[in-house]
Amino acid sequence: MNKTIDYYNKHSKEFKTQYLSTTPDKVHECWLSQLPNKGQALDVGAGVGRDALWLAQKGFDVIAVEPSVGLRKEGESVTQNTSVHWINDQLPSLKKVESLNLRYDLILLSAVWMHIPSSHRQRAFRKLSNLLKPDGKLIITLRHGSSPDDREMHPVNKSELAKFANQYGLTLAHECDDSDKLNRPDVFWETVVYSLPDDGSGAFPLIRNILLNDVKSSTYKLALIRALLRIADAYPGAVIERDKGLVTLPLGLVSLFWARQYRPLIDQAIQQNANTSKGLGFIKEDSWLALGHRSPLDFTVGQLFISEDAKALHKMLKDIGQTIKNMPAKYITFPGSDKPIFEVSTSSKRFNSETLFTDIETLHGYGEFCVPRKIWDLMTQYACWIEPVAINEWVNVMKGYQNNREIDIQNFYQALNWSDPKRTTDKVRQRVEQIKMHHPVECVWSHYKLKGSYAIDHCLPFARWPNNDLWNLLPTSSTINLKKSDAIPSQQRFLESKETITNWWSEAWLNDATNQKQFIEESRFALPGLENTSDVDDIFEALMLQSIRVTEMQQLRVW
Repeated sequence: MNKTIDYYNKHSKEFKTQYLSTTPDKVHECWLSQLPNKGQALDVGAGVGRDALWLAQKGFDVIAVEPSVGLRKEGESVTQNTSVHWINDQLPSLKKVESLNLRYDLILLSAVWMHIPSSHRQRAFRKLSNLLKPDGKLIITLRHGSSPDDREMHPVNKSELAKFANQYGLTLAHECDDSDKLNRPDVFWETVVYSLPDDGSGAFPLIRNILLNDVKSSTYKLALIRALLRIADAYPGAVIERDKGLVTLPLGLVSLFWARQYRPLIDQAIQQNANTSKGLGFIKEDSWLALGHRSPLDFTVGQLFISEDAKALHKMLKDIGQTIKNMPAKYITFPGSDKPIFEVSTSSKRFNSETLFTDIETLHGYGEFCVPRKIWDLMTQYACWIEPVAINEWVNVMKGYQNNREIDIQNFYQALNWSDPKRTTDKVRQRVEQIKMHHPVECVWSHYKLKGSYAIDHCLPFARWPNNDLWNLLPTSSTINLKKSDAIPSQQRFLESKETITNWWSEAWLNDATNQKQFIEESRFALPGLENTSDVDDIFEALMLQSIRVTEMQQLRVW
């Protein structure tokens, strides 16, 4: 593949001229009936952006994947100021694409498959099938004909793809043959269109079995599933690694969310296991009980604990991690077997500090929690639909415990209400006032200088996705804020406001030593695809991608 990519790099301008000499409607005429009306599209091997631009113009949000820096540079020029997002990635790994936690209505591989060696194709097809939405379309064009230059091209055939489709639960929706639109006499094309008729993984019945059918002597299994749902929904950046069909999370984060949901239940003395004479394994004097003065809201990311509270939190996270490993993770197994679904490894980490900051590195230090990829994908897409099932079953289980029989059922639901942060903009307002002492602050959406009263906008609306992270709070005029309301900015509006948003982030947070670390850690946890970066362009791109994901999940109105 490197030889092929090098060739594309050296001849990118010639390929641009060649590819743009014909239109996508002409090139893809034989399968256009299969094109979804709109949604998210993944263009793998996007070249100079001809098809990506075409899809964007048809209303798709497009992720364009291209490993050739030369072609990608040309493509970025062709698609500038559109809803096309370029990524340097390639098959069969698609590591960066996976980290976005997005699923697609359309995945297009146009003139790509022949570049993939046969030894890599099964893995590549599996990756692509895992990225499809239910009813999504995977479109692969097959080039027949020898390579005219130094590019590596391997033989292709439809029967190979049919075998892969059967393995990964895709069905053939359409196939067609076509001549070469560049009039090369020794080249002809076949196109196959595959569809994902359901979730394609068996994850739905598996999760349903855990929630509703598994034997439960305590509420531990339900607590674990709900903690994972919350992480999948709100913290895609918490994923440490994706490998061998598993997604790896920091065990400390799972433990932190475990504590957050159990705190109100235990404070109200609501029984959580069937044995009234047996306490919960993680309730200990020097950890859980020592933090009795802390709110559930304290058990989240980006929080600083000091002195005795830091020591107690460290011990509590270790206690909960061990409980999770020895109890629910051990006994949540695949149907008909003793094999655990989740893999957990704890750490013997010692605490040698007076402070504990709940960032990714620190929480990773308590161990790792591995989730099968098919379950993680299901959770990232459908957490808001699955969580109510988990809560209702948790209530049903608690109702059957002896000490709970006199408690009003509404108390159960109230205690299980996730402690979302209160809507607050105080810290951001203080920063605006500090900066205004030196020069005017602009409204990020209108670009006019703020005068008199102003608003702090939750870019991703708080009413539908409660988040007070610094990256999500932006200064704006009161009039604009009323117009936006609880809608989400369009991709075009984001692009038009990129400079004002990134300038605000830089001045307010990244150039301020007091708040820089909080801003970076909050971004890394909540936004997809970010690693250890403080680059505002990367953070802005991740915000745009997260907006697509939240819009899709919550069915938000676009502004």
